Amino acid sequence: MRPSSKTPIIKRAFDILSSGLVILLISPILIAVAVAIRLESKGPIFYYSYRVGKNYKIFKFYKFRSMRTDADQLVDKLKHLNQYGNDEKIELEEKALDRHAIAYNSHDQVVINDESYTGLQQFEDFKEQDNANSFVKFKNDPRITRVGKFIRNTSIDELPQLFNILKGDMSVVGNRPLPIYEAQKLTTDKAVGRFLAPAGLTGLWQVTDRGKTEVDPENRVKLDIEYAMKHNFWLDMWILFKTPFAALQQENV
Repeated sequence: MRPSSKTPIIKRAFDILSSGLVILLISPILIAVAVAIRLESKGPIFYYSYRVGKNYKIFKFYKFRSMRTDADQLVDKLKHLNQYGNDEKIELEEKALDRHAIAYNSHDQVVINDESYTGLQQFEDFKEQDNANSFVKFKNDPRITRVGKFIRNTSIDELPQLFNILKGDMSVVGNRPLPIYEAQKLTTDKAVGRFLAPAGLTGLWQVTDRGKTEVDPENRVKLDIEYAMKHNFWLDMWILFKTPFAALQQENV
């Protein structure tokens, strides 16, 4: 059964009431964190990036800044530390387009473009590797500040997303909104199912796999699809109950 494209009224009402109330209650914490960030390093207090949410809607996603201001420029230099990376690099071997050679070698399935072709199996292996490497995660990330490490381990850096929820960009519970470069990789018939669910502050993946040393991107997508197909009010309440235990973790994520 395909999930509805509309957010249920009870879910939206819960999002507005809960996010508005929490913002009022934790306003002293928000102010204290903002001051700590500014005292440790120059730069903006908040960080935003464009994320992809439900039905591929793109919006500004807010966090407290937890990294150095040049963090985005350091990604290429730190690619060898990426936990999602594949150690065995698969090179795509493309051959000049020769329709006669293809015709006489029809026992092998091939993928053809305008000027070249390659074996189907090699193309599928290359695509799978490319999808896995689209996720970026560093263990003990050197780009993170001292205040940033604390607010990440306690998930305080996520609190500005309460304003995203109030605006309707996100829900309290859903699938984490992905950066555009990651979302572009998840375009297979199976993977796009994760985008049928609302973007969320917390979700099934956060209370199941977050904080594990070994990260499995396929299982992450699987959990996102599971939530998209099954989400309801009671599942949301269960995830909210589990979230504080998942947030107070020792692993630096």
